[in-house]
Amino acid sequence: MKRTVCAWLLALGLAVGTALPASAAAFSDVASNAWYAQAVGEVSDAGIMNGTSSTTFSPEEQVTRGMVMAVLWRLSGSPAPAASSTFPDVEDWYYYADAVAWAQEMGIASGLGDGTFGGGSIVTREQLSVFLYRYSQYAGQELASGVLDLYNDVDSVQSWAREGMAHAVGAGLITGTDEGNLEPAGPATRAQLAVILQRLMIPAVG
Repeated sequence: MKRTVCAWLLALGLAVGTALPASAAAFSDVASNAWYAQAVGEVSDAGIMNGTSSTTFSPEEQVTRGMVMAVLWRLSGSPAPAASSTFPDVEDWYYYADAVAWAQEMGIASGLGDGTFGGGSIVTREQLSVFLYRYSQYAGQELASGVLDLYNDVDSVQSWAREGMAHAVGAGLITGTDEGNLEPAGPATRAQLAVILQRLMIPAVG
């Protein structure tokens, strides 16, 4: 069956902005004084996150579940998975296929209620926190336990995500908004992901 142009873009990673490497200084949409500029520089120079084009990083673009798996996989050195994943919606030619297969083997990736992975779906902050928690377990990092009760919308955090969210908050990977909310169902941006990856690359000491 002939693949569509969109399908080819997905296979290459161009549709979600993770395939084209570029020096951080070349990103015209990352101001040198932006709060995420240093993080973007470090993760792009390390080849963990790349630009959406040769000159743009798209810091405000929302992150997908597949993209999260891809960057965690790269952070781990892009290890080869033993086999393909069992998710029916992750085809072998997808740019994040190996990443999802590896993450499933390591217990980092889990599917949605219908058994699919939903790689093209926007990742929520609570989903991301669970992925980060499981990654930290896999990497042998110290697990943290943040106090979720300090946030106004703590009751909005679903039960399956509380442990992961507590770790992400306690480890400083995910922070609340200026209004004191966690926004667990809200999206994460590429700028936020870059900062999270920077913190994972250099764990806090103390």
